[in-house]
Amino acid sequence: MSPAEGDRRDPGDSPGSSDAFADAADGVPALDLLLSDAALGVLRRFQPDGSVLRLGVSLARQPRSLARRAAALGTELGRITAGRSALAPAPRDRRFTDPAWTQNPFLRRIVQLYLAGATAAESLLADAELGWRDAERAGFIVRNLVDAAAPSNNPLISPAAWKALIDTGGLSAVRGARALASDLSATPRIPAMVSPDAFEVGRDLAVTPGAVVARTDICELIQYEPTTPRVHQYPLVIVPPMINKFYITDLSPGRSLAEYLVSQGHQVFAISWRNPDARHRDWGLDAYGQAVADALDTARSICGAEQASIFGLCSGGIVSSMVAASLSATGRLDQLATLYLGVTVLDQTPEGTVAALIDEQTAEMAIAASQARGYLDGRSLAEVFAWLRPGDLIWTYWVNNYLQGQAPPPFDILYWNADTTRMPAALHRDFIELVLDRALAKPGTATMLGSLVDLSRVDVDAYVIAGIADHLCPWQACYRTTQLLGGDVRFVLSSSGHIASMVNPPGNKKARFQVSATNPADPRDWLKTAETVPGSWWPDYSSWLAARSGGEQDRPGGLGSSQFSPLDAAPGLYVLDR
Repeated sequence: MSPAEGDRRDPGDSPGSSDAFADAADGVPALDLLLSDAALGVLRRFQPDGSVLRLGVSLARQPRSLARRAAALGTELGRITAGRSALAPAPRDRRFTDPAWTQNPFLRRIVQLYLAGATAAESLLADAELGWRDAERAGFIVRNLVDAAAPSNNPLISPAAWKALIDTGGLSAVRGARALASDLSATPRIPAMVSPDAFEVGRDLAVTPGAVVARTDICELIQYEPTTPRVHQYPLVIVPPMINKFYITDLSPGRSLAEYLVSQGHQVFAISWRNPDARHRDWGLDAYGQAVADALDTARSICGAEQASIFGLCSGGIVSSMVAASLSATGRLDQLATLYLGVTVLDQTPEGTVAALIDEQTAEMAIAASQARGYLDGRSLAEVFAWLRPGDLIWTYWVNNYLQGQAPPPFDILYWNADTTRMPAALHRDFIELVLDRALAKPGTATMLGSLVDLSRVDVDAYVIAGIADHLCPWQACYRTTQLLGGDVRFVLSSSGHIASMVNPPGNKKARFQVSATNPADPRDWLKTAETVPGSWWPDYSSWLAARSGGEQDRPGGLGSSQFSPLDAAPGLYVLDR
């Protein structure tokens, strides 16, 4: 069984299970730069457009194919009616795990009718042989309609709903109605994945000891307190995405990457972005790039180090790579020890649903919408991304929250996911233009801090990681970074999805990753030679980083320095701003 098959999960699990947590975690908003729909509203994506028209025209030109599909469907419907159909949910399709779905003759036929119709819809979509953009756009609508039509979502026939109604004496219906009204009252208008009071930042999450050692209008820089007698000389600066809070790298104790790296003797700093509003509409790529460059200088100054490493995640990785290119162009690349890029796509060749949903007209409308407001609301992005993976992020919680009247169980990643931030209009514009132009894959097309960006001149060692089940940043797209950077690149393929591949503490028996000694141009060739390593990639990265961190020295006597005195205890002030 390949890693992709081993990590694949069927939709509809109860959110009370760890697999459901992983499914939802893999679908949290991450590729903020690729979704212009967040500025325009997700409902427009469900409106029939030219892609749907071309789907109909293509099928109309294939009458034999239509007749064949219709005949097959009619035959299967006859078998279902007569009780002779062998159709059954997949063993891991968690929507229909209740025995009533297979043992009750009426419900069994309902499920079989649904499965037959879903198969026919997917087959017709494949028969149309549309171009990649039309196929993804039409497929988005078809897959959402298929997921919505699942009988498990129907309160009138759902065994889960009826059992909850009986067990609670009708209170489940009252609680479900209240939850639905609450969720529809404000963005994102989707079922809540976690209660807003499930955690508290600074008490349950982001509790690794440290202090804010620098603060500007755009960010705070947090230095974590060393815990080992000896530390590696070169510090590490974590650059989180601009649309999320920084504590994805400092979740619950035992699941915190910052905590782990500190325990391995690394001197760790983290940028905590400010939650911008309309006053900050003009903060673009250069503003954020300057903040990263300043954070590197501050970390080097505090640690008395000639070099520092960058740990960039998703859109933070995009900005980090551009800053590295700027350092190279200005003759300062010797200040950078290593570059880490996690679930980061630099070469924006269209691939997958997210890329397919963008065109120039939509991009222009989105830019105008965010410019009018001054920012892009992170809650709108959360709504868009939920509809990209409705089985896990919409209908699972529809059943739990509304049909069963249950509160979603606490999960740290989903709490972080709901704790969104805004994106300044200028940064939103700059990211969209990078995507449309594929600017980072074309040397000299993009600029950062006045320098032309040429990633081939970034010849420091790099550690690039992707998730094989990542539906937002396909691992093949992340792999193309190995062909762009000029240094030695260690590409690591985690067995998880987008965020679950990042939150990967040691001790998870299911965790594994793949590595290879070479990086051929074709990711398929890389996969053929890759070795599977059991366990988390965190120890692998820590060892790789330690070998490139200038040796060891005694731990510092305190945080900050005479020039950068500690201001507030971690996690600081900006992370609390909503």
